[in-house]
Amino acid sequence: MGFLSKFFGKRSKAVLEDQLPVVHIADDDERMNWAIEKANATLHYFQHSLLQPEPVQQYFSVKVLIDDGINREHLWLTSPSFDDEGNLYGVVGNKPVYVNSVSVNQKIGIDPRFISDWMIIEDGRLIGGYTIRAIREGKPIHEWQEFDRQVGLYIDEGIDYFVHDFSTPEGAILCLEDAYDEHDIEKAIACKNFVEEGRLLLMRMNDIYNGNDILQTTADILRTSFIKSLEKEGFPTFKGLRRAFPYRKKITEQLYLITQVYIFPSGEKARQQIYTFKGKDGWRVLNIAE
Repeated sequence: MGFLSKFFGKRSKAVLEDQLPVVHIADDDERMNWAIEKANATLHYFQHSLLQPEPVQQYFSVKVLIDDGINREHLWLTSPSFDDEGNLYGVVGNKPVYVNSVSVNQKIGIDPRFISDWMIIEDGRLIGGYTIRAIREGKPIHEWQEFDRQVGLYIDEGIDYFVHDFSTPEGAILCLEDAYDEHDIEKAIACKNFVEEGRLLLMRMNDIYNGNDILQTTADILRTSFIKSLEKEGFPTFKGLRRAFPYRKKITEQLYLITQVYIFPSGEKARQQIYTFKGKDGWRVLNIAE
């Protein structure tokens, strides 16, 4: 008996996909668009795991957008694989509702640009599955347990595997946390934007300022305070923590408020919101939390 039969009660892999809800969501739905963006930003983890699966990783699937020229629909593919050019291949895992160009159990190939989600069952936990989470989070909290039962998945915060770089707000936060773990002040400073942090601080204080003098002075004070705080209080530690980023709130095109959840080895959780700003050199962290 395979893992899915054990975990989902003698159900086949195809049945798993059929249990996932078919929901019509508007193209401008912020929660779903974020889920698709998040899936693509973390796809590297799925691809690496697919090539070198760990013993705890028992199931892999990818969701793709199918367009038959008349209708469009997102479908899950089982038995996924990628060729050397990055093209995706897999077997259609759930019966199409809107499109007629593919059918269930059909093996297809598709350009990776049309990937909208991925999921791994990892030690009994859903990793990825961001569109599933988006549908769940669109329901009242008291309905979540029944949703989980219906789809046959254990859904918690998961673990989000953003690349540790400045191409995303989440990646910038991870870079800062890496600098903390390495006790590297200069690297930590490079993860921040003190000018924009000062601007946000002044705006929140309802301070009206003319010119850049007060802004630059505020930025210098914030930078000095940041360094002194690390020297006096030491560096926070993030090694051994699971980290998830369930929400991203767009304030402006360049300013995002990120919600981050830390899960400690004990199972305890902590949550914080962090502002991030995108400049010419990518995203940086503003140490002004909600």
